[in-house]
Amino acid sequence: MEFSSSPSSFLLKYAIVMFFIGVVSAQLSTNFYSSSCPKLLPTVKSAVQSAISKEARMGASLLRLHFHDCFVNGCDGSILLDDTSSFIGEKRAAPNFRSARGYEVVDNIKSAVEAACPGVVSCADILAISARDSVAILGGPTWNVKLGRRDSRTASQAAANNSIPPPTSSLSALISSFSAAGLSAKDMIALSGSHTIGQARCTSFRPRIYNETNNLDASFATSKRSNCPRASGSGDDNLAPLDIQSPTKFNNDYYKNLINKKGLLHSDQQLFNGGSADSTVRQYSSNPRQFSADFAAAMIKMGDNKPLTGSSGEIRKNCRKRN
Repeated sequence: MEFSSSPSSFLLKYAIVMFFIGVVSAQLSTNFYSSSCPKLLPTVKSAVQSAISKEARMGASLLRLHFHDCFVNGCDGSILLDDTSSFIGEKRAAPNFRSARGYEVVDNIKSAVEAACPGVVSCADILAISARDSVAILGGPTWNVKLGRRDSRTASQAAANNSIPPPTSSLSALISSFSAAGLSAKDMIALSGSHTIGQARCTSFRPRIYNETNNLDASFATSKRSNCPRASGSGDDNLAPLDIQSPTKFNNDYYKNLINKKGLLHSDQQLFNGGSADSTVRQYSSNPRQFSADFAAAMIKMGDNKPLTGSSGEIRKNCRKRN
């Protein structure tokens, strides 16, 4: 490359070159660890399969960890950090406290990955791979996970409280929350289909089954009340499946439930409540292939949310604490 003799011109051109090098190096890619950790994907899949074999619900829990990580300052593994003297982490934030789970499974996966290739793979990437494997193992779609994220060295309880949509959310609030994570309304409807697996605590659905009458199947509400008392503080941790038909199989039953007024959470039923999401819910309820394709595409898009790359952050040795 030919530069002019002017020092300022040289510095400008050097800065431009370095900028583009940085842009290229900062991009996530599906083959990021192909040479540095060739056994990564089978190592993670084996550990996820083992965990789900012991408890089918764990697939939903691992998927949820990736969601709750990506919604709070990007996909950076911050949800996995324990509190320190310098910050209060995300584990005790309202959307996660006594609800987010699977941390010990992530520890096991990380240990297996560290044994295969020490100090190479981030906890944020482990969450992304584990989410994909969980969905596929439970009968859902698969996709090529983009990798190359690095781990945050801090976490924020306040950001978790503000960024993760609560189960009381309206449709407009859901659209807004997902938009803040770089996701469209259609992405939101597809990703909400993750509630085809997993369970929810009584505290999350109590207001719906006792206070709502519109767009709620009466017999469904009655059946849920038997395991979720009206009084707060009683049975708060009792669980109910988010999808009453097939709670451990990843399929499109979630959308069929919404059409039948059997969404467990208020935020679920908002997707089929006479609003702009209705037509997409109908489409997914009758076209499982379209749902699977859109879900996979939206998961890749969510994984692109503000990752730390290049020299930012670090590769944690222990997912629970900074190096």
